[in-house]
This record gives sequence, C-alpha cells and structure tokens, in this order.
Amino acid sequence: MNNWLAKLHQPLDKALFRALSILLGFYHVAMVMWDPEAYAVSIGGFNAFVAPLLIWGMCSSMVFGVGFKPRHWIWQIFFSPYFSLPIMMGFLIIRLMG
Repeated sequence: MNNWLAKLHQPLDKALFRALSILLGFYHVAMVMWDPEAYAVSIGGFNAFVAPLLIWGMCSSMVFGVGFKPRHWIWQIFFSPYFSLPIMMGFLIIRLMG
C-alpha cells in the first residue's frame, strides 16, 4: 500500500508544490491569527463543517509543505496534498472573492 501511495503522490512531490502548499498554509494561519472575525466573515463564517475543514487543510498543507512523509498508509492518505491543496485553494478563492 505504501508503494502505491508513493507512486500516487510522486507527481506532486516537487519543490514548487511543496512551496505552494506551505505558503497557502501560512497564509490561512496568519489570517486566522491576525483577525479571526474578519477572516470568518470573508469566508462565510465558521461552522461545524468549515472550521474542521480549514484546520485539516492547514495541518495537511504544513505536513506536506515541510516534506514530512508519514509512515503508515492511513496517515499518508489523511495528510495527502490531493486533499490539502484543493481545500486551501478553495478557501483562498472564497476569501479573495468575498
């Protein structure tokens, strides 16, 4: 299973995607820490769906961005850039449009 996941993640295992991931993560963390109320308003508010999704996306983007590769396959899926990058990009687009 680990070999299959390594092959799956190989196209995104590039410095450009890692830099994008960590920058998106830092951006969203900074916005939440700087003014959480203004950030919440700009993304449509925090609720039971948005808040965990945002936390998961930020954590996953940091894990991928620093180059950490979990050993167990379930954590490799959980912290996959295939989840974190679309989540972070989605919140960025919502933030910039709102």
